[in-house]
Amino acid sequence: MQVSPSLLSADFAHLSDDIDMINSSEADMLHLDVMDGVFVPNISFGFPIIKMVSHLCDKPLDAHLMIVEPHKWIPQIRDLGVRIMNVHQEACRHLHRTIYQIREAGMEAGVTINPATPVLMLQDIITDLDLVLIMSVNPGFGGQPFIEHSIEKVRELRALIDRTGSKAKIQVDGGVNAETGRRLAEAGADCLVAGSYIFNSNDPHKAISTLKNL
Repeated sequence: MQVSPSLLSADFAHLSDDIDMINSSEADMLHLDVMDGVFVPNISFGFPIIKMVSHLCDKPLDAHLMIVEPHKWIPQIRDLGVRIMNVHQEACRHLHRTIYQIREAGMEAGVTINPATPVLMLQDIITDLDLVLIMSVNPGFGGQPFIEHSIEKVRELRALIDRTGSKAKIQVDGGVNAETGRRLAEAGADCLVAGSYIFNSNDPHKAISTLKNL
């Protein structure tokens, strides 16, 4: 199982310490939740923070853009050293074009679907994707309870990927802990995003290792 700790739950007063922890952990990448206060009801952080993080973090950066018109920022995201640029299906008027623009910029292309968006919405582009992120909470805030139907959505997405021969990995974000992580792994998830479970733990390294070994 791949693990992508969510920077949103880190201590921003001691951000370099938390990134050092990530660097020395078994984490596979670092998840960056970029929120604009328009697409989601919250504002998180922007390019200056990502630039600083890119200099400090040894892990690949996994940028989840919860913003309107994400295609406008593809060159800037690439220039910040992001490996995976992940956009919302609900935020992209021309999703296929945006996916190809991300790939042409040299990044891996990911698409996120909200809890109320069916997996079926991805069937015409699934073979063009490197990653699909299923939101198992409503996007915008950390620490929300896990939405149970997400387990079935992972199963549906795994079936779609297997049926089409897509190489896309399944990532899940929201309410992830050892128990929900185990169930998501059994349903077919490839990567777990976790914020509160890791950064609020007395032993973040152990929390990451627990998810890694599911």
